[in-house]
Amino acid sequence: MSNAALSVITSDSPEKWQEILADLITDPKELTEILQLESTGSVNSRLARSGLSEFSLKVPRPFAQRMQPGNWSDPLLRQVWPSQLEDEVDCSLSEDPLQERSFNQATGLLHKYQGRVLLTAAPHCAVHCRYCFRRHFDYAANTPGKQQWRETLSQISRDSSISEVILSGGDPLAAGDNLIQWLLTQIDSLKQVTTIRIHTRLPVVIPQRITNSLCQTLSSVDSKLVIVIHCNHSQEIDSSVQLAMQKLRSTGATLMNQTVLLRGINNDAETLVSLSHKLFDMDVLPYYLHVPDRVTGTGHFLVDDQEGLKLIAKIRSILPGYLVPQLVREDPGSNSKTRLG
Repeated sequence: MSNAALSVITSDSPEKWQEILADLITDPKELTEILQLESTGSVNSRLARSGLSEFSLKVPRPFAQRMQPGNWSDPLLRQVWPSQLEDEVDCSLSEDPLQERSFNQATGLLHKYQGRVLLTAAPHCAVHCRYCFRRHFDYAANTPGKQQWRETLSQISRDSSISEVILSGGDPLAAGDNLIQWLLTQIDSLKQVTTIRIHTRLPVVIPQRITNSLCQTLSSVDSKLVIVIHCNHSQEIDSSVQLAMQKLRSTGATLMNQTVLLRGINNDAETLVSLSHKLFDMDVLPYYLHVPDRVTGTGHFLVDDQEGLKLIAKIRSILPGYLVPQLVREDPGSNSKTRLG
């Protein structure tokens, strides 16, 4: 690596991520003004009547800068815009389609699969993705203080079958450095834990979050570290995201990506092939392509299994196998994700 490239990686952005997180776009009118969007009267542009009160608009400004002005069909805008389509009633959808309440065994702890547990390390995200499967999750009951975390971690330590701890949320990197360092140190000290996995969208929507101090903390972990980012479209990737990935790679972590298959956003082979190439350019391997979870308010995003199978077959005919994500669906009560095809 050249000295110039190294200096870029080791210097933090002058724009602090906390300031960006505190200055999110939360007013739909402001977002339409920034993007020069004119009212069209279409159902896509009209605001949801009920969704905003339960699941507010939250868009980081660096993410909004990657949206195309004047385009209501922009794939990034459609992921965050609270469309009136969310108001459509569909009795086949549920507020808890994965039945996570039944796996919520302790404050901040979900134990769905053998050998691994999930901790809700932060109760909030930097962005509200409108297809979110936890948009109705009870975060108020799953935001532990340090004493509760100690009790939860003690419970994990008594189960010798658990070898992997997953930090999720919300978004774990929305938490401050001190909490992340403390949690990672505590988890790393558990004798049976060999792998720590972090699921996060922050490196994509606020890449400034990947600071030198965070990378130093991640580098100090003795357990195998896996970071799974969440990127749905190649338009989400710009030079700031590429820099964030460089810095994450410098920690020694294994980097992977999971994508949600979303109608009108990425449910075509060309878009998904482009995403796989851009991810690989950053040394991030495609991991999962999720069929959307059937969450109340998200019916307009749904893609069925058969369409997903046709898409993955076409992608497989174009890309080498290591760039083809696994098409999966999550079925509550199953031992793992259900792999399709």
